Amino acid sequence: MSCHVAVIEARNLTKTYGDFTAVDGISFEVAPGESFGLLGPNGAGKSTTMRMIGGTSLRTSGSLSVLGLDPEANGPLVRASLGVVPQQDSLDEELRARDNLIVYGRYFGLPKEYLTKKADELLEFAQLTDKAKEKVSALSGGMKRRLTIARGLVNEPRVLLLDEPTTGLDPQARHILWDRLFRLKEQGVTLVVTTHFMDEAEQLCDRLIVIDHGKIVAEGSPQSLIRDYSSREVVEVRFGSARNASMEAPMRELAERIEVLPDRILLYAHDGEALLDEINRREFNPLTSLVRRSSLEDVFLRLTGRTLID
Repeated sequence: MSCHVAVIEARNLTKTYGDFTAVDGISFEVAPGESFGLLGPNGAGKSTTMRMIGGTSLRTSGSLSVLGLDPEANGPLVRASLGVVPQQDSLDEELRARDNLIVYGRYFGLPKEYLTKKADELLEFAQLTDKAKEKVSALSGGMKRRLTIARGLVNEPRVLLLDEPTTGLDPQARHILWDRLFRLKEQGVTLVVTTHFMDEAEQLCDRLIVIDHGKIVAEGSPQSLIRDYSSREVVEVRFGSARNASMEAPMRELAERIEVLPDRILLYAHDGEALLDEINRREFNPLTSLVRRSSLEDVFLRLTGRTLID
């Protein structure tokens, strides 16, 4: 980060509600043009952190700089350079798609002439040109998410904050949305994404922090985190509820590491196929088995002892 000034810099950022600490002294930097992720389960403190960055939630202590400004002291100025895509689509259901963009732009005091042209550009970017005159209530979930992202871009922000951008979308809608976000990144927009989907973090993020109970438990690129905290491959075996727990002991010596989940056992190894061959040679007879590459889900399980999606 030496040659660039960070677009976001947090130092010991803390937020408490009464006795509850939602964000517990976290420090991180986001470089210009980077796609930066906050990965963690629901309730980890991700959305609270986003609201502090966006200047809509006051911090309890620590320092925070967004585009060189303190969002508490310079809220309107910071918000003018940020795009915000909240977790819930807060679109006006009764307005047409295009009018949602124009009305939102007026909140920023943007001129009508600029907005009429910008709205068409953004609808094209969101692949919603043919839906411009449709009421929002008639759009699918994926379309509403893309319209919410388009709305967040109306002020040509340098930084786009995306809180759980694909929650509730089907796989195809998620991939379309990811493609749009890649295009923004290519244009030099800095993305800050919260997610509890490890595949989303792997797809979108150059670098991420893993948050649990308001604390950072790891930081790095998806590849480096997987390399540091997991094996190359994972064998998943299921023995059924009656046998699952009792199979841990006989298999423990076979793998670098073993995790027993309620419905399956995960065995971590460099060569998953060889390990599965050995399980079959010993006639342990799992009901189902599969070999896969390690993911951020495995990293999170290793760091916290819990799965990302409870």
